[in-house]
Amino acid sequence: MGLKIGGFEDKPDWPKMGPSLLIATSLILAIRTARWAARSDNTASNMDLENEIDHAAHLPGRVLAKLVARNPSLFPQAKKAWYQPDGQDEPR
Repeated sequence: MGLKIGGFEDKPDWPKMGPSLLIATSLILAIRTARWAARSDNTASNMDLENEIDHAAHLPGRVLAKLVARNPSLFPQAKKAWYQPDGQDEPR
């Protein structure tokens, strides 16, 4: 038997946005660290770099989430099926 498809919804295709997030994160990190002097592998500089990476990864995620919430049609769309419940799917 199975469920009947009731229709389709256009929703943002998140897997296709992954490369955009990676590029945006890399650009933010590159801009923020461009003037740093060359550093050796000591603990203090690694902690600074880790903090910058965390910050650079956080910013594009927030921007993308805000843009998707306000205008999802700007981004690649995927058709997601929604299903009609039948008598067996209803809670008792």
